[in-house]
Amino acid sequence: MRYLSTRGAAKPQPFTEIVLEGLAPDGGLFLPESFPRLGADELAAMHGMGYRELAFAVLSKFANDIPAADLKRLVDKTYTADIFGSGDITPVKALEPDLYLLGLSGGPSLAFKDIALQLLGNLFEYVLDKRGKRLNVVGATSGDTGSSAEYALRGKKNVQVFMLSPQGRMSAFQAAQMYSLQDANIFNIAVRGVFDDCQDIVKAISGDFAFKARHRIGAVNSINWARVAAQVVYYFKACFAVGGEVSFAVPSGNFGNVYAGHVARSMGLPIRKLIVATNENDVLDEFFRTGCYRVRKAAEVKATSSPSMDISKSSNFERYAYDLVGRDGAKLRALWEKLEREGTLDLSGTDDFRRVADTGFVSGSSTHADRVATIRRVWKDYGVMIDPHTADGVKVGLEHREQGVPLVCMETAQPAKFAETIREALGREPSRPAGFENLEKLPQRVEVMDADVGKIKHYIAAATSRSV
Repeated sequence: MRYLSTRGAAKPQPFTEIVLEGLAPDGGLFLPESFPRLGADELAAMHGMGYRELAFAVLSKFANDIPAADLKRLVDKTYTADIFGSGDITPVKALEPDLYLLGLSGGPSLAFKDIALQLLGNLFEYVLDKRGKRLNVVGATSGDTGSSAEYALRGKKNVQVFMLSPQGRMSAFQAAQMYSLQDANIFNIAVRGVFDDCQDIVKAISGDFAFKARHRIGAVNSINWARVAAQVVYYFKACFAVGGEVSFAVPSGNFGNVYAGHVARSMGLPIRKLIVATNENDVLDEFFRTGCYRVRKAAEVKATSSPSMDISKSSNFERYAYDLVGRDGAKLRALWEKLEREGTLDLSGTDDFRRVADTGFVSGSSTHADRVATIRRVWKDYGVMIDPHTADGVKVGLEHREQGVPLVCMETAQPAKFAETIREALGREPSRPAGFENLEKLPQRVEVMDADVGKIKHYIAAATSRSV
């Protein structure tokens, strides 16, 4: 399996060459030359597999330059009951006939991103050890990626983490999860701005190839292909658990989680619909309704009660757009240059946009009032407490539900991370897992900085030179 860039000008490379990378050298994102297709017999053979066995079967399609024994060891080390609270890893809970919740929040940071990032941490350590190299990971978070990445990489050999987050834009629990870590290889930077500012800085750093090479910069955001590949696995798990053709409702900000569903569907998994749920920052919903993808200015990005989705530039959307334009790297590059110049990508009325229907994508949006009402409804009807992002997914998913087609709603995080909204909806505190009882009272380590690429590069350069 070789990987090329969405923008068509990068040399195809194997998995272990791109696993440490963010942007490709031409500024695009890596993805496979083609998605592996699984026949009926192969899918049938996977039905009875446990999570680790299934993860190995899927990931070996994407990382086939890692010796099978090594990949199996990495998978077995990652997906354990000790780390995820259950040997099932991603349990499927039936709420009522044909309505399910896919549990994705059992990991160390209590969010779905642990499932990919715990594996990514082990892959980083494996590849760096093989090469005798160090890596400085630079990432951006709107809430959960940061803590998931830091919990996966804390104390890892040969890795330092620089995580940018928007100051004051996360829940107190989310911020404390990151800022309370005292590990010497973890550096938190709170940026005076919004998530898009953080993401733009990370992309600018990744796009400065001299700086990137000099300071050995790698990526942990969902622009890293390994994260997408790891998330593909739980679509297989859920499909097999439910049986037959299935639709998925996916809360979406940076488009990585639902894009993994697109990959699974492209591999032959019987997915009927991929339902994109946004909050008030509805860039993705607007695209799927109209064909126009319009990036919001920073002042237009709303602070909501589902803060991990307060995003107006969805990084992984570029990978999906690449498929829509027929995997034509030159055409995608021209479109993205126009998007970066004008802030708009308009495919309305084109054959490219008409292909959306063939990929199974539909969408909808949700408001704070919708989230509160959905949290109340799910608690009242099923005795299950869900977080605000999951509530966005359930609300939009039910709007697109079809008779006789099982609907799986993706859980994103545990309610404890968003106590204020839970109190408003249910008049009670969400329970906290052991070890998180007094999280917000712990000492915090964080550097507050302006959204200034030069200053943040200087900070990273100084920290990396001290670590040599």
